[in-house]
Amino acid sequence: MASSSHAAATPETKEQLGFEPSSWGDFFIAYEPPPPKRSEEWMIARAEKLKGDVSLLFKTCNGTTTRMFLVDTLQHLGIDHHFDEQIHDLLNELLESDFSSSSSLHEVALRFCLLRENGHWVSPDVFDKYKGEDGSFRKDITNDPKGILCLYNATHLLIHGEPKLEEAMCFARQHLVSVNGSLQAPLAKQVKRAIHRALPRACRRVEALQYISEYEEEEGHNQILLELAKLDFNLLQHVHLKELKDITEWWKHFSGFIDLSFIRDRLVESYTWAYVLYYEKGFELQRSITTKMIVLITTLDDTYDIRATIEECRKLHEAIQRWDKTGVSLLPEYLKKLYIELLRTFENIEVEMPVNVNYDTAYLKKAIQNHVTGYLQEAEWCHTKHKPSFKNQVNVTSLTIGAPTVCLSMMASMDDTIMKRALEWVAGVPNVVIGAGKIVRFMNDIAAYENRKCKGDAASSVECYIHEYGVTGEVAIARIYELIEDEWRTLNKARFENHALLPALKRIIGLALSTSLFYDNRNDVYTDSKHLHKTIKSLFVKPVLSG
Repeated sequence: MASSSHAAATPETKEQLGFEPSSWGDFFIAYEPPPPKRSEEWMIARAEKLKGDVSLLFKTCNGTTTRMFLVDTLQHLGIDHHFDEQIHDLLNELLESDFSSSSSLHEVALRFCLLRENGHWVSPDVFDKYKGEDGSFRKDITNDPKGILCLYNATHLLIHGEPKLEEAMCFARQHLVSVNGSLQAPLAKQVKRAIHRALPRACRRVEALQYISEYEEEEGHNQILLELAKLDFNLLQHVHLKELKDITEWWKHFSGFIDLSFIRDRLVESYTWAYVLYYEKGFELQRSITTKMIVLITTLDDTYDIRATIEECRKLHEAIQRWDKTGVSLLPEYLKKLYIELLRTFENIEVEMPVNVNYDTAYLKKAIQNHVTGYLQEAEWCHTKHKPSFKNQVNVTSLTIGAPTVCLSMMASMDDTIMKRALEWVAGVPNVVIGAGKIVRFMNDIAAYENRKCKGDAASSVECYIHEYGVTGEVAIARIYELIEDEWRTLNKARFENHALLPALKRIIGLALSTSLFYDNRNDVYTDSKHLHKTIKSLFVKPVLSG
């Protein structure tokens, strides 16, 4: 996914370009986690018992509001996927309930959040009752820091043309910043994270891992929910470790066969990217497909940017458009095996696809073909030393960052009732796919510019903006952050436009959310992967301790 932003150049090694070698190597092939205190069979049985207990909680909860807070906790702990039916029922309750009489900012903001996230329109007018006669928010509501935090998170579900939510966002942020030093844990930690990045813009799986330990600190926490969250995380970790072993074996064959020393070895990071897009059990094959697509994108990106001459770029493009074994004859010797392995990877995906999954890989092939057309355009710009306009550069590179390919790979996770429709929709590269691609591209380019990783003549969006408008780097970055915010509002609006495809849209939004992990603090931790090492260990190596 991460673009290295190098120009088509002469042969160079990863070390000459500053790419770190993989810090993982064969680690996950050989790794055997320490035996758990309880057997996996016991853990599965206990988790099932706890799921039954939670289902009972939904039935015995004292009213809609209590059920709403239960759902919020389940989502934050990352175990809501076990209770889709109950959450669906709760959303219907919220649609039918009247919160106009509620004085609780926390309740009103959470209802707003849950409904908007799930494609149900709620007017910003619901927050008017917390304003005084002068139209500004009343000071007394600041006595509820959890309510203000929830309001701040809710405002990040705004769409274009909602000044009331913009005003609420500013008000809530100013107050959270002012009180942050005086709050107690765990609320203080949550406020600090929200100030850095609001919950609707955060990587949910990483957030869940942090929240599990914080929830344990909360007064009056529910021990059933806490135990289930820990068990579920650890059981899923067993699944993910097996997948990591299998995908590392695949990578050893893939990289050994193509034998290209200049490409980035980011197998584990690619799997981590697929994992944060969908971590749940039952998506093993889908995670494998998405991981392989990210690896292929990285390999092709490095080939076009680092090694291939302009003529070789054209020949590789021509071969991939053919998509058959006759294309091998077009290629120089060092690219023939890469092309063979590209074809073989897709053939194997088709073989592995269960007969009851109606996923057509033809869409994915076409996405790769379109992808390398974009790479060729970038290579032609480099070859002629042409610096495109900011608009033209973004139009091409928001696609070559990999969003259409990755989004199509994610559609393999859709229910069969909407899969064909979802595939056709995403294959048409709708605004939401372009929007997610722009967010990933902009965050990638800001990180590249900040860390001076743009080498050669390949101009990033930041550099194109600087060149076209004659501004400083900081001014260009500030403007690009505004464009990122525009795309978030486009994604938020899409929730209300096609309810039948909401499951597909949520996956696409998940791609945009993943930038909070891979480009946090203006770092590209996919390429400079040492920054991701601790997170990967927390997700896959260290079980959550039960207490």
